[in-house]
Amino acid sequence: MDFEITAQIDEALLPLAAALYIVGVFLKATPKIADWCIPWILLAIAILAANVLLGWSVPAAIQGALACGIAVLGDQLYKQAKQGLHESKGKSQNKTDTR
Repeated sequence: MDFEITAQIDEALLPLAAALYIVGVFLKATPKIADWCIPWILLAIAILAANVLLGWSVPAAIQGALACGIAVLGDQLYKQAKQGLHESKGKSQNKTDTR
């Protein structure tokens, strides 16, 4: 099965996914915005932007949700990988310290 992300999302929205990631970073740095609100804000922005770019329709809204998903999932994959590397490095240091 040939599964490419560009086959699932309109190419015009790939820059939107990158922009949403950047907006998410700025929202994260804003102290008055709760972390749980950030994905919802990004989803609203993505659906609105996709409808503006592609025309007002349900498929455009779905494309916006996919762009938001790429941004949020990409951020989480990065954070989880970074945390996992940090934890595995700590475990390997503990193993060498016990000898």
